[in-house]
Amino acid sequence: MKVLLHICCGPCAIYPVKVLRAENLEVYGFFFNPNIHPYTEYQRRREALAQFAESVDLPVIYADDYPMEEFFRRVAYREALRCRFCYHLRLERTAAVAKHGRFDYFTTTLLVSPFQKHELIKETAEAVAEAYGLPFLYRDFRPGFKEGVELSKELGLYRQQYCGCLYSEKERYWREKKPGREG
Repeated sequence: MKVLLHICCGPCAIYPVKVLRAENLEVYGFFFNPNIHPYTEYQRRREALAQFAESVDLPVIYADDYPMEEFFRRVAYREALRCRFCYHLRLERTAAVAKHGRFDYFTTTLLVSPFQKHELIKETAEAVAEAYGLPFLYRDFRPGFKEGVELSKELGLYRQQYCGCLYSEKERYWREKKPGREG
């Protein structure tokens, strides 16, 4: 049985690949993340995935496009719902590629992070699966998050400090100035 694993970055792929292979599934990665900004960050994450994939002999399909405009069109004026739109954009493309490639299932590394909206990811993926007539393989990969972090450090993989979108980057780094404080 073949599964297409949507991958947001190399470190997040470590544990899901291990689990899926332990289930005797033939795992292929898929990198499609137009939410990641700036483009240099996107490239760093793509390179970290390539480094990891080579180390574990993981075949990866890299999307040829980078439709950041589509991401922004979907979330503009709906920033509070941005994760829903982001998950849908990426999982919909994953399901389309999986269907075209005759995969048996699709899933995502987004399910490894305790910082992502787990139930929303699952709900979105199940809706996409129904629309595409292709099963979503749900696994709660969160128990392996710390293991993935440690292994990514051992492998020297680039680890990002925010989910990828400009909104999350702002939340991570920007701090509102307190009244009476300068700079």
